[in-house]
Order: sequence, then structure tokens, then C-alpha cells
Amino acid sequence: MPNKVIISCAVTGGAATTPDINPAVPVTPEEIANSALEAWRAGAAITHIHVRDPETKRGTMEVKYYRDVVERMRATDTDVILNLTTGPGAFFVPGEDEPAIGDPISIFKKPEVRVKHVEELRPEICSLDVATMNMGERVFMNTPPHLTEMAIKIKAAGVKPEMECFDVGHVMLANHLIETGVIESPPLFQLCLGISYGCPATVESILHMRSLLPKDAHWAAFGISRHEMPIVAAAIQMGGHVRVGLEDNLYLDRGVLASSNAVLVERAAQIIRLLGYEVATPDEAREILGLGTGAAKSAAAE
Repeated sequence: MPNKVIISCAVTGGAATTPDINPAVPVTPEEIANSALEAWRAGAAITHIHVRDPETKRGTMEVKYYRDVVERMRATDTDVILNLTTGPGAFFVPGEDEPAIGDPISIFKKPEVRVKHVEELRPEICSLDVATMNMGERVFMNTPPHLTEMAIKIKAAGVKPEMECFDVGHVMLANHLIETGVIESPPLFQLCLGISYGCPATVESILHMRSLLPKDAHWAAFGISRHEMPIVAAAIQMGGHVRVGLEDNLYLDRGVLASSNAVLVERAAQIIRLLGYEVATPDEAREILGLGTGAAKSAAAE
């Protein structure tokens, strides 16, 4: 389907975007599920899901919140593809007195903890951050042994990993995981641009990272903040798919807060059509990515 573009919507994220900045950011499982369904109705074939503690409004790894969101969505008529994050649990801050011991604000967990919700809920896709990097004042740490263990568990659960790459070296590590058989082909990449301190959100970044991908790879890209829609346009024209959502960007236009995830999806869909492409439905996305039709509903029924 060379003319079809998949839209993924990153619904809430873990911490960087907050309802204090934009009230549209969903927090409770009900809000997250409803916002994801609105994004699907607007044209998103995939919804990328983080969850938050309803009281603190911060990201959490509690399986009960993931289960709540997933069950709410599966109880509807949606055919959207669920993509659950495994990013939480990878942040390390050296202790002030003993750097080898994490500061109490560190959230660094074992691989089995980071994929527990994936094993239990079996979404069609989950993210796998093939990345160790400085991210703000913290280290986002994903070692090769941890990634290998997570990938093995993800594969055993029948879930396709979406490898998130924030810099060129991350692509090379992802390629190594593919070459050694840890990740099955055809692989799925997400090129994450504009995050400090990774690749900038530029056409040049996409061109270089794309040049390093395996020939059979499926890929998408996103840019954060004001770069979101320009990267949508660039990725489409270079043969990729796209991601938008309140996790990555809180604004629809300069100085205008986005009122929902749906309006960001609608803007991306408009760009896709203006460039002469078509928005892929969830089942078309399944065919493109080799997921199989209706896998989410089948998993829910088992």
C-alpha cells in the first residue's frame, strides 16, 4: 500500500506534558481511553499508551491502570491498534553522595517489571526504546542485555516491538538486535526527533537515520513541539509513517493549545491528503505491518 500513511497518536506520555500546561492532557484511565478513542475516530490507526497516577498526575508503571485503559477500549467497537509503552523504568539519576547508587528520584526497574503489562494485556504493538542517552537532567538507560531480555519476553507474548530510536547509534544497536535474531523481521522503527539530547527534528536527521535502516523496515517519525507537523510532512514524502499527539506537542498552532489529541490527528490527516496520500485504516495498518486483522479483539477474547 504505497499510498497509505499510518497515523499513530501518542495520547498522554509520562511526565513532560501536564494538564497544568494544557488541560486537554488526559490523566485518568477513563480520560486516556476516551482520548484514544477520539483520536481513532479522527483517523489514528495506532494509539500509543502511557498511564498516569490519577492523584499525582505523573507517569506510573502500575499494571492496574494499563488494564483499566485497555479493557475500556476493548469493550467498545474500536478496531484501533494498541501500542503500550515500555519506556518507564529506564531513568537513572546518580546519587549526590554515591553516584553508583541512584538518587531516590531515579526510576530504574528490571526488564520483567517493564514488560509485565505487555505480557498480561498482549497489545498488538509495544514500544522498545533502543536508547541510552542524556534526557534533560537524567540518563535514559536501556542496556543491550536489558533490551534483549525485554525483546525476548515481548516476542513470547506475541507482540510486535516498535523500536524507538532517538539518535544514530540507537539505529545501529537496533540493527544489531535484528541481525542477532532478537528482533524479528520486518522490523518497525520510530524515529524520535527533537528530544534533548538526541537527533534534531530536521529533514537531514530523517535522511541519515533512514539510510541506516534495514531494507525491509517499516518506519515512522515524529518531532516534538513546534516540529510536530513539519516532521509529519517530511516523513510522508520520504516514505514513512507519522506520529502526533499530546505526549509530543501541546499546541495546534502558534500560541493555540490543542483542545484534544483528535485535533492533532485531524491536522496530520489533512497534511497527508494535501500531499496526495491517504490515511491508513487500522486494518490497512495491520496489513502493512504484518500484524493480522483483528488481533486485539482476538487477544481480548482469549
